Amino acid sequence: MARPRLALVPGEPAGVGPELCVRALQRDWDAQLTVIGDLATLRDAAARLDLPLPPHGNESAQASVRYLDVPNARRVAPGAPSPDNARAVIDALTAGATGCQEGTYDGLVTGPVHKATINLGNIPYTGTTELLAALAGCRVLMMLANDVLRVALVTTHLPLRAVPDAITAPAVEGCLRILHAALVRDEGIASPVIAVLGLNPHAGEDGHLGREELEVLAPLLDRLRAEGMRLDGPLPADTAFLPRRLATVDAVLAMYHDQGLPVLKYSGFEQAVNVTLGLPYPRVAVDHGTALDLAGSGRADPSSLFAAISTCGRMAGQRR
Repeated sequence: MARPRLALVPGEPAGVGPELCVRALQRDWDAQLTVIGDLATLRDAAARLDLPLPPHGNESAQASVRYLDVPNARRVAPGAPSPDNARAVIDALTAGATGCQEGTYDGLVTGPVHKATINLGNIPYTGTTELLAALAGCRVLMMLANDVLRVALVTTHLPLRAVPDAITAPAVEGCLRILHAALVRDEGIASPVIAVLGLNPHAGEDGHLGREELEVLAPLLDRLRAEGMRLDGPLPADTAFLPRRLATVDAVLAMYHDQGLPVLKYSGFEQAVNVTLGLPYPRVAVDHGTALDLAGSGRADPSSLFAAISTCGRMAGQRR
Protein backbone atom coordinates (compact mmCIF):
# COMPACT_ATOMS: atom_id res chain seq x y z
CA MET A 1 0.00 0.00 0.00
CA ALA A 2 1.32 3.47 -0.91
CA ARG A 3 2.36 5.70 1.95
CA PRO A 4 -0.22 8.32 2.95
CA ARG A 5 0.31 11.77 1.51
CA LEU A 6 0.11 14.38 4.28
CA ALA A 7 0.02 18.16 3.99
CA LEU A 8 1.95 19.80 6.85
CA VAL A 9 1.20 23.48 7.56
CA PRO A 10 3.53 25.14 10.11
CA GLY A 11 1.02 27.83 11.15
CA GLU A 12 2.10 31.20 12.55
CA PRO A 13 5.55 31.86 11.03
CA ALA A 14 6.77 33.86 14.03
CA GLY A 15 5.86 31.08 16.45
CA VAL A 16 7.41 27.70 17.09
CA GLY A 17 5.67 26.00 14.17
CA PRO A 18 8.46 26.38 11.59
CA GLU A 19 11.18 25.02 13.87
CA LEU A 20 8.95 22.13 14.97
CA CYS A 21 8.44 21.26 11.31
CA VAL A 22 12.20 21.34 10.73
CA ARG A 23 12.64 18.91 13.61
CA ALA A 24 9.92 16.68 12.19
CA LEU A 25 11.72 16.57 8.84
CA GLN A 26 14.76 15.04 10.54
CA ARG A 27 12.78 11.85 11.20
CA ASP A 28 11.73 9.04 8.92
CA TRP A 29 7.97 8.87 8.58
CA ASP A 30 5.97 6.21 6.84
CA ALA A 31 4.35 9.00 4.86
CA GLN A 32 4.93 11.52 2.10
CA LEU A 33 5.08 15.00 3.66
CA THR A 34 4.39 18.20 1.76
CA VAL A 35 5.20 21.26 3.87
CA ILE A 36 2.96 24.17 2.85
CA GLY A 37 4.23 27.56 3.96
CA ASP A 38 6.95 30.15 3.54
CA LEU A 39 10.11 28.31 2.47
CA ALA A 40 12.41 31.16 3.51
CA THR A 41 11.07 30.96 7.07
CA LEU A 42 11.71 27.21 7.13
CA ARG A 43 15.29 27.78 5.94
CA ASP A 44 15.84 30.41 8.65
CA ALA A 45 14.48 28.04 11.30
CA ALA A 46 16.73 25.25 10.08
CA ALA A 47 19.75 27.55 10.22
CA ARG A 48 18.96 28.60 13.80
CA LEU A 49 18.63 24.96 14.82
CA ASP A 50 21.75 24.01 12.87
CA LEU A 51 19.77 21.25 11.16
CA PRO A 52 19.56 20.38 7.47
CA LEU A 53 16.39 21.06 5.52
CA PRO A 54 15.80 18.04 3.26
CA PRO A 55 15.67 19.05 -0.40
CA HIS A 56 12.43 19.05 -2.36
CA GLY A 57 11.67 15.60 -3.67
CA ASN A 58 14.02 13.94 -1.17
CA GLU A 59 13.15 10.24 -1.09
CA SER A 60 14.10 7.51 1.34
CA ALA A 61 12.85 4.08 2.22
CA GLN A 62 10.65 5.54 4.95
CA ALA A 63 9.79 9.08 3.89
CA SER A 64 9.58 11.65 1.15
CA VAL A 65 9.56 15.43 1.49
CA ARG A 66 8.11 18.10 -0.74
CA TYR A 67 7.43 21.81 -0.32
CA LEU A 68 4.71 24.15 -1.54
CA ASP A 69 6.03 27.67 -1.07
CA VAL A 70 3.48 30.21 0.18
CA PRO A 71 5.61 33.35 0.59
CA ASN A 72 5.11 35.73 3.49
CA ALA A 73 4.71 39.42 2.80
CA ARG A 74 7.30 40.34 5.45
CA ARG A 75 10.48 38.71 6.74
CA VAL A 76 9.75 36.91 9.98
CA ALA A 77 11.22 37.86 13.35
CA PRO A 78 10.74 34.96 15.81
CA GLY A 79 8.36 35.91 18.58
CA ALA A 80 6.99 38.96 16.76
CA PRO A 81 4.00 38.03 14.57
CA SER A 82 3.11 40.47 11.81
CA PRO A 83 -0.45 41.03 10.52
CA ASP A 84 1.15 41.49 7.09
CA ASN A 85 1.74 37.73 7.02
CA ALA A 86 -1.82 36.79 7.99
CA ARG A 87 -2.88 36.20 4.39
CA ALA A 88 -0.03 33.75 3.82
CA VAL A 89 -1.04 31.78 6.92
CA ILE A 90 -4.64 31.49 5.71
CA ASP A 91 -3.55 30.71 2.15
CA ALA A 92 -1.35 27.85 3.39
CA LEU A 93 -4.20 26.35 5.43
CA THR A 94 -6.58 26.73 2.50
CA ALA A 95 -4.10 25.09 0.12
CA GLY A 96 -3.76 22.11 2.45
CA ALA A 97 -7.52 21.75 2.89
CA THR A 98 -8.25 22.16 -0.80
CA GLY A 99 -5.57 19.62 -1.66
CA CYS A 100 -7.18 17.13 0.70
CA GLN A 101 -10.63 17.71 -0.74
CA GLU A 102 -9.31 17.29 -4.29
CA GLY A 103 -7.41 14.11 -3.44
CA THR A 104 -3.87 15.49 -3.74
CA TYR A 105 -3.28 14.76 -0.03
CA ASP A 106 -4.72 12.08 2.24
CA GLY A 107 -4.62 14.14 5.43
CA LEU A 108 -3.79 17.53 6.92
CA VAL A 109 -1.48 18.26 9.88
CA THR A 110 -1.50 21.82 11.21
CA GLY A 111 0.74 23.77 13.52
CA PRO A 112 -0.42 26.53 15.88
CA VAL A 113 -1.79 29.82 14.57
CA HIS A 114 -2.15 33.23 16.22
CA LYS A 115 -5.80 34.25 15.98
CA ALA A 116 -5.30 37.85 17.06
CA THR A 117 -2.65 38.49 14.40
CA ILE A 118 -4.86 37.06 11.65
CA ASN A 119 -7.73 39.31 12.69
CA LEU A 120 -5.37 42.30 12.83
CA GLY A 121 -4.57 41.44 9.21
CA ASN A 122 -8.22 42.25 8.39
CA ILE A 123 -9.16 38.58 7.95
CA PRO A 124 -12.17 37.51 10.06
CA TYR A 125 -11.01 34.33 11.77
CA THR A 126 -12.33 32.36 14.72
CA GLY A 127 -10.15 29.26 14.36
CA THR A 128 -8.71 26.73 11.95
CA THR A 129 -11.39 24.18 12.78
CA GLU A 130 -14.10 26.64 11.78
CA LEU A 131 -12.19 27.58 8.61
CA LEU A 132 -11.86 23.95 7.52
CA ALA A 133 -15.51 23.22 8.29
CA ALA A 134 -16.60 26.19 6.17
CA LEU A 135 -14.36 25.13 3.27
CA ALA A 136 -15.75 21.58 3.38
CA GLY A 137 -19.33 22.67 4.04
CA CYS A 138 -19.85 20.23 6.89
CA ARG A 139 -20.42 20.04 10.62
CA VAL A 140 -17.38 19.06 12.67
CA LEU A 141 -16.50 17.96 16.17
CA MET A 142 -13.36 18.69 18.17
CA MET A 143 -11.68 15.71 19.83
CA LEU A 144 -8.44 15.76 21.77
CA ALA A 145 -6.55 12.53 22.22
CA ASN A 146 -3.39 11.03 23.63
CA ASP A 147 -2.28 7.51 24.46
CA VAL A 148 -4.56 7.42 27.51
CA LEU A 149 -7.95 8.67 26.32
CA ARG A 150 -10.01 10.49 23.71
CA VAL A 151 -12.23 13.42 24.71
CA ALA A 152 -14.69 15.11 22.34
CA LEU A 153 -16.56 18.32 23.17
CA VAL A 154 -20.18 19.30 22.59
CA THR A 155 -19.27 22.97 23.12
CA THR A 156 -15.82 24.45 22.74
CA HIS A 157 -15.03 28.12 23.25
CA LEU A 158 -18.21 29.33 24.89
CA PRO A 159 -18.55 31.32 28.13
CA LEU A 160 -19.88 29.10 30.89
CA ARG A 161 -23.05 31.22 31.06
CA ALA A 162 -23.87 30.18 27.48
CA VAL A 163 -23.18 26.45 27.83
CA PRO A 164 -26.53 25.20 29.26
CA ASP A 165 -28.51 26.77 26.42
CA ALA A 166 -26.23 24.99 23.92
CA ILE A 167 -26.85 21.54 25.41
CA THR A 168 -29.81 20.58 23.24
CA ALA A 169 -30.84 17.13 22.03
CA PRO A 170 -30.04 17.94 18.35
CA ALA A 171 -26.61 19.34 19.29
CA VAL A 172 -25.60 16.37 21.43
CA GLU A 173 -27.03 13.86 18.95
CA GLY A 174 -25.04 15.43 16.12
CA CYS A 175 -21.85 15.19 18.16
CA LEU A 176 -22.49 11.56 19.09
CA ARG A 177 -23.14 10.55 15.49
CA ILE A 178 -19.96 12.24 14.26
CA LEU A 179 -17.91 10.71 17.09
CA HIS A 180 -19.35 7.23 16.61
CA ALA A 181 -18.75 7.31 12.85
CA ALA A 182 -15.18 8.53 13.30
CA LEU A 183 -14.32 5.82 15.82
CA VAL A 184 -15.57 3.20 13.37
CA ARG A 185 -13.97 4.69 10.24
CA ASP A 186 -10.74 6.22 11.53
CA GLU A 187 -9.94 4.00 14.49
CA GLY A 188 -11.29 0.70 13.17
CA ILE A 189 -13.47 0.11 16.24
CA ALA A 190 -16.46 -1.90 15.03
CA SER A 191 -18.75 -1.17 17.99
CA PRO A 192 -17.34 1.74 20.02
CA VAL A 193 -18.37 2.50 23.58
CA ILE A 194 -18.80 6.21 24.33
CA ALA A 195 -19.05 7.66 27.84
CA VAL A 196 -21.34 10.70 27.89
CA LEU A 197 -20.85 13.16 30.73
CA GLY A 198 -23.68 15.01 32.41
CA LEU A 199 -23.73 18.79 32.47
CA ASN A 200 -24.33 19.34 36.18
CA PRO A 201 -22.49 18.17 39.31
CA HIS A 202 -23.33 14.53 40.07
CA ALA A 203 -25.06 14.42 36.66
CA GLY A 204 -27.89 16.48 38.14
CA GLU A 205 -28.51 14.12 41.08
CA ASP A 206 -32.01 13.13 39.92
CA GLY A 207 -32.93 16.70 39.11
CA HIS A 208 -31.88 18.26 42.41
CA LEU A 209 -28.81 19.90 40.83
CA GLY A 210 -30.18 20.59 37.36
CA ARG A 211 -32.59 18.98 34.93
CA GLU A 212 -30.60 18.79 31.67
CA GLU A 213 -29.73 15.16 32.36
CA LEU A 214 -33.37 14.16 32.89
CA GLU A 215 -34.93 16.27 30.18
CA VAL A 216 -32.27 16.28 27.43
CA LEU A 217 -29.50 13.73 27.84
CA ALA A 218 -31.14 10.60 29.25
CA PRO A 219 -34.01 10.46 26.72
CA LEU A 220 -31.59 11.08 23.85
CA LEU A 221 -29.18 8.37 25.00
CA ASP A 222 -32.03 5.89 25.41
CA ARG A 223 -33.19 6.58 21.85
CA LEU A 224 -29.70 6.16 20.40
CA ARG A 225 -29.13 2.98 22.40
CA ALA A 226 -32.27 1.59 20.80
CA GLU A 227 -30.54 2.16 17.44
CA GLY A 228 -27.56 0.10 18.57
CA MET A 229 -25.13 2.71 19.88
CA ARG A 230 -23.23 1.69 23.00
CA LEU A 231 -23.50 4.72 25.26
CA ASP A 232 -22.69 5.00 28.96
CA GLY A 233 -24.28 7.92 30.75
CA PRO A 234 -25.09 10.58 31.53
CA LEU A 235 -22.22 10.19 33.97
CA PRO A 236 -20.97 12.43 36.78
CA ALA A 237 -17.83 14.06 35.42
CA ASP A 238 -15.94 13.76 38.71
CA THR A 239 -15.87 9.95 38.53
CA ALA A 240 -16.11 9.30 34.79
CA PHE A 241 -12.34 9.49 34.34
CA LEU A 242 -11.44 6.87 36.93
CA PRO A 243 -9.11 4.28 35.34
CA ARG A 244 -11.58 1.43 35.81
CA ARG A 245 -14.20 3.37 33.85
CA LEU A 246 -11.84 4.49 31.11
CA ALA A 247 -10.75 0.88 30.61
CA THR A 248 -14.22 0.07 29.30
CA VAL A 249 -14.81 3.00 26.93
CA ASP A 250 -13.30 4.16 23.64
CA ALA A 251 -14.05 7.88 23.97
CA VAL A 252 -15.63 10.42 26.29
CA LEU A 253 -18.07 13.12 25.19
CA ALA A 254 -17.82 16.14 27.49
CA MET A 255 -20.40 18.92 27.55
CA TYR A 256 -17.92 21.82 27.70
CA HIS A 257 -14.26 22.68 27.29
CA ASP A 258 -12.99 22.68 30.87
CA GLN A 259 -15.04 19.64 31.86
CA GLY A 260 -12.95 17.21 29.83
CA LEU A 261 -9.74 18.79 28.67
CA PRO A 262 -7.96 19.37 32.00
CA VAL A 263 -8.05 15.62 32.65
CA LEU A 264 -6.73 14.80 29.20
CA LYS A 265 -3.94 17.34 29.39
CA TYR A 266 -2.92 16.19 32.84
CA SER A 267 -2.72 12.61 31.56
CA GLY A 268 -0.27 13.54 28.81
CA PHE A 269 -0.16 17.09 27.46
CA GLU A 270 3.03 16.72 25.43
CA GLN A 271 1.64 13.81 23.40
CA ALA A 272 -1.88 15.20 23.01
CA VAL A 273 -3.29 16.09 19.60
CA ASN A 274 -6.38 17.93 18.40
CA VAL A 275 -8.43 15.95 15.87
CA THR A 276 -11.20 17.50 13.79
CA LEU A 277 -13.90 14.88 13.25
CA GLY A 278 -16.50 15.11 10.50
CA LEU A 279 -14.29 16.43 7.70
CA PRO A 280 -14.00 14.40 4.48
CA TYR A 281 -10.32 13.87 5.31
CA PRO A 282 -8.26 13.41 8.52
CA ARG A 283 -7.09 16.63 10.13
CA VAL A 284 -4.86 16.56 13.19
CA ALA A 285 -3.36 19.60 14.93
CA VAL A 286 -0.91 20.12 17.73
CA ASP A 287 -2.46 20.67 21.13
CA HIS A 288 -0.54 23.83 22.02
CA GLY A 289 -0.25 27.44 20.99
CA THR A 290 2.33 29.44 19.10
CA ALA A 291 4.61 29.74 22.17
CA LEU A 292 5.95 33.10 21.01
CA ASP A 293 8.19 33.29 24.08
CA LEU A 294 10.02 30.14 22.91
CA ALA A 295 10.15 30.97 19.21
CA GLY A 296 13.70 31.08 17.91
CA SER A 297 15.19 29.54 21.05
CA GLY A 298 15.24 25.94 19.81
CA ARG A 299 13.70 24.78 23.11
CA ALA A 300 10.17 24.02 21.89
CA ASP A 301 9.07 20.42 22.46
CA PRO A 302 8.13 18.76 19.15
CA SER A 303 6.30 15.81 20.78
CA SER A 304 2.80 17.02 19.94
CA LEU A 305 3.68 17.62 16.28
CA PHE A 306 5.29 14.19 16.06
CA ALA A 307 2.14 12.68 17.56
CA ALA A 308 -0.03 14.66 15.13
CA ILE A 309 1.88 13.41 12.08
CA SER A 310 1.78 9.83 13.34
CA THR A 311 -1.94 10.03 14.18
CA CYS A 312 -2.87 11.62 10.86
CA GLY A 313 -0.89 9.04 8.91
CA ARG A 314 -2.56 6.20 10.81
CA MET A 315 -6.03 7.68 10.25
CA ALA A 316 -5.35 8.20 6.55
CA GLY A 317 -4.23 4.60 6.25
CA GLN A 318 -7.32 3.38 8.10
CA ARG A 319 -9.62 5.31 5.75
CA ARG A 320 -8.00 3.55 2.82
